Amino acid sequence: MHLTGWIELDGKPLSREELRERLLQDSGIITRFGGEFYLEFGSCAARDYYGIIQGPCPAGTIICDGSVTGFVKPSCPLLPLADAIRTAVELRSDTGITALSGGVDSALIAAIARQPCLVVGMEGCHDIRQAEKVANILDLSLHVRVINPEDVAKALPEVISLIKDPSPVDIGIGTTLYFVAETAQKLGYERILTGQGADEIFGGYARYLDASGDILNEMFANDFATLAGQRRRDQGIAGTKGTCLSMPYLDVRVVCAADAIPPADRVQGNVRKKPLREVARQYLPETYANYEKKAMQYGTGIWKEIKRIARQNGYHSSVSDFIAHIRRT
Repeated sequence: MHLTGWIELDGKPLSREELRERLLQDSGIITRFGGEFYLEFGSCAARDYYGIIQGPCPAGTIICDGSVTGFVKPSCPLLPLADAIRTAVELRSDTGITALSGGVDSALIAAIARQPCLVVGMEGCHDIRQAEKVANILDLSLHVRVINPEDVAKALPEVISLIKDPSPVDIGIGTTLYFVAETAQKLGYERILTGQGADEIFGGYARYLDASGDILNEMFANDFATLAGQRRRDQGIAGTKGTCLSMPYLDVRVVCAADAIPPADRVQGNVRKKPLREVARQYLPETYANYEKKAMQYGTGIWKEIKRIARQNGYHSSVSDFIAHIRRT
């Protein structure tokens, strides 16, 4: 048996010994497994429902002797959102480190997990300042990794090589996650708790504010569908550093609880991610629960540095052309 990640059954994490015993008793039980995993047992392989952990079979699929024999679909109990988030984070917080940017997504995870945190960014950047404030409020240890221009220039070719058909957005996010994963590895951590999925599930993008009705519903559905590609990008980068991203907001319980909230109630007035902020107020001062922050590539200052490097190499108006140049060399 080979397991990457972790498995739970009805809310109880299974040790490797318990997992082996369960499979020997009834291999069909795998259809009920939750968690974040790629599992090989005998001539079979399976991945978790959303495919958080990468592997050579489709997400949520069981394959034996080269043929699909079943599907992984854990139960979807309809819990209050606060309970769903708390359970999802607690199941993942027995080990690992939290990537803390200071925004509500990561701050809520940090508050529940109570694990050490890390933040990366250029000297004096927004995310480092905000993460320090949140870690101080929560009385959590925080490792600060200050990235210098040479770090970014050295990492760029590797990050570009790891992403198929990379866009500038991919490179900005990917480079940031590269440093998160590298730092976690050096600190001795394999699991990194992150806030991925919160924007797509709860309505974190500014464009949601101008939509309503069927258009808003379609936006949520389309954005959720993009998460599979984002996971491949992000886990692929993390994996090169011997680490793995763990994503509480993509726990089945959380997704089910969010789906029970009408899209129009997730974005109200000028408030994005309203249900998530309401939960966050149980753990954070209101200022931090309501805090609006920039995307990671902007808040860390890494995107600004990528653009500077592109200009320095003669690409003054197109980072895409600079990326293409690096891919050719």
